Amino acid sequence: MAVNSKIEWTDHTFNPWLGCTKVSPGCDNCYAESWSKRSGLVKWGSHARKRTTDAYWRGPLVWNSRAGDFARLHNRRQRVFCASLADVFDNQIDPAWRFDLFLLIKQCDQLDWLLLTKRPQNILKMLPPDWGRGYSNVWIGTTAEDQIRFDQRWPYLAAVPSLVRFISYEPAIGALRLNALGPPHPDWIITGGESGGRSRELDPQWIRDLISDCRGFGVAPFHKQWGTYGNNPLVREIGLSVADARARDPYGKGGGLLDGEIVRQFPIAGRILSRTAA
Repeated sequence: MAVNSKIEWTDHTFNPWLGCTKVSPGCDNCYAESWSKRSGLVKWGSHARKRTTDAYWRGPLVWNSRAGDFARLHNRRQRVFCASLADVFDNQIDPAWRFDLFLLIKQCDQLDWLLLTKRPQNILKMLPPDWGRGYSNVWIGTTAEDQIRFDQRWPYLAAVPSLVRFISYEPAIGALRLNALGPPHPDWIITGGESGGRSRELDPQWIRDLISDCRGFGVAPFHKQWGTYGNNPLVREIGLSVADARARDPYGKGGGLLDGEIVRQFPIAGRILSRTAA
């Protein structure tokens, strides 16, 4: 439940509650399920959900109080990924928990909250009454591990008013192209291969093609990682050893270079900006 995150696209993670159920093939090797087995805090795949402690909920208030110091140091706002071990738009949780979460989000208005769900069909009916055109500090995204899931989920997310709407194409387990259902297109797409001992293969051309689509349609691309060095083009296509590839490309699990380039951009209030500060 790390709060200062090593995830490349966020600064903090916040889990208002714990627990989830699998909904599609991208969930097969879920890292959160592995975490739940190690921690014993919640039984994954059941209807059980566990709210985190009041002390833990005070964490974002502390980050918010230090927002000025962070902005002076990094020249940007802090990002909070919510939730890495749950789903904000899960219909198995007490609606009062979600109500409390949105109150906290409103209170912590100096943080940018990134709400990522596998259940975009639930978003509109679960937003707070004062959502309007969206909160100014909330980005909403959905996971899509392949074209089928993108075609299913993006239309639901596209209908949600939000400052930023994004796709997490991670784990990428099949090709995904943008031109099938657009416009509109997402504002931001995160790409990444699956990591871990049971990771599935990723064809680097899937990432090249999708990033080409992003650039053509004005979508900010963020290539997080290859997942394993077996997916990395330095190994898969050029034939370097894993050791040599790791030395040349240490950016993320399995490396993150795409044809010699780090591709990590963010959408900021309708503008695509390169990541210039950690």
